[in-house]
Amino acid sequence: MRNDRYCSQVSRPTVLVFAVLLAAVVVQSPIAVFAQSQSYSVEDPSAVHDPLLGSVPSGRASSEPMRLTILDALDRGLKYNLGIVLSQQGSTAAAAQRYRALSALLPNVNAHLADSYQQASLISYGLPLSPGENPILGPFSLTDMRAALNVNIFDFSAFNNYRSAKENVRAAKFSYQNTRDLVVLVVGYQYLSALADQSRVEAAQAQFNTAETLYKQALDLHNAGMVPGIDVLRAQVEMQSQQQRLLERRNEYDKQLISVGRVLGLPGGQAIILADKIPPPAPLPHTMQEDIERARENRSDYKQVQAALEAALHARRAAVSERLPSASFSGDYGTIGSSPVKNHETFTVAASVHIPVFEGGRIKGDIMQADAELERSRAQFLDLGERIDYEVRVAFLDYESATQQLEVATSNLDLARQQVAQSRDRFAAGVTNNVEVVQAQEAQATAEENYISSLFSHDFSKLSLARAVGIAEDATRKFLGGK
Repeated sequence: MRNDRYCSQVSRPTVLVFAVLLAAVVVQSPIAVFAQSQSYSVEDPSAVHDPLLGSVPSGRASSEPMRLTILDALDRGLKYNLGIVLSQQGSTAAAAQRYRALSALLPNVNAHLADSYQQASLISYGLPLSPGENPILGPFSLTDMRAALNVNIFDFSAFNNYRSAKENVRAAKFSYQNTRDLVVLVVGYQYLSALADQSRVEAAQAQFNTAETLYKQALDLHNAGMVPGIDVLRAQVEMQSQQQRLLERRNEYDKQLISVGRVLGLPGGQAIILADKIPPPAPLPHTMQEDIERARENRSDYKQVQAALEAALHARRAAVSERLPSASFSGDYGTIGSSPVKNHETFTVAASVHIPVFEGGRIKGDIMQADAELERSRAQFLDLGERIDYEVRVAFLDYESATQQLEVATSNLDLARQQVAQSRDRFAAGVTNNVEVVQAQEAQATAEENYISSLFSHDFSKLSLARAVGIAEDATRKFLGGK
């Protein structure tokens, strides 16, 4: 029984790591949401340094516990989770890059005003002087007021850079939506884990109460001379074992509540009361094949990588276009004179054509880098298309397996409770000693743990399937029984 419980505890961080990494695509661009390779500890989920497990705290801790439903948790997670905040900033950075690229195509107008008071030496400029001529000119004033205009008439490289930046903005939007789906997955996992731990506390409390009752019953029977003292000792050992298990369960539950607050942006020290219970099992209204067909249409990370591929294609065209001539127009108009009222109008109009002849390999290097980025984006796009199919199939199989395990666990728990009831009746009637009762209690404790773990796996598998299909945020209410 102990080994089963330990295995159940170790597997939960593994599920959390899977939840964080599920379908996350690492894109080498300013719009990437998460860091690349990180070190994950299976033994300690808090050691996973990932933005999805952090948050930006909001408000102050209240002395009154906060009642928190699943939907309330999702709403807070989608506002204050660190992954959401960083993704929003990534979208802003992508928009800034688009504005910079656009500025290379739009006219640039500048105004200039200068007023100087100076003295010059004609000798220093190498000017010939007549005998007796004063080499010092001035002092004198000079006021220059003018406006300047610069326009790129045609620059194919700048145009393609702008198109690439536009695709990066689209990719950033899809990346943000993908982050929302991942936040739903992580918040759902944390809340369901807390509900499971709450159920474990309730089960452990009930098992302790039963063990305490059996201990008192054995003590009364021993005082009446009906059972030996070993039955009392055995019942007392079982009662204290259940008490120790209850203390462990309460500690795990309290720590899990802290983890829930951590991903939701709750202030430190804020007490939480879970307002929902573990949702009851419910069948899915669609088949695996239907989910596979919908996945590529709905998955935001797939659309993100597709937009990133388009951005890389335009970036390569921009690099190749650096070999083409570009033309620009510039001009200025203003007044210059000894003072703002004593001046003359002047202007300059110029058109220029830039023809790259030899750039020392710079253009070739830009093209090679753009080719590498394009091939990397294309490989990620093709891989993600197949991985989506894989993830949907695996998630659906996990759901079916979890459903079957839940059915077995439900039946086994019912049988274990009947076994405890019958063994207690046999012990009270003096047919057997309490060894049978203790064994039945341990079997019921194992059945309770298996049932809770199976119910958690069933509900989380539905949430994972929703994420794999790309409808995590919209389907959460249906999958988790939200109102």
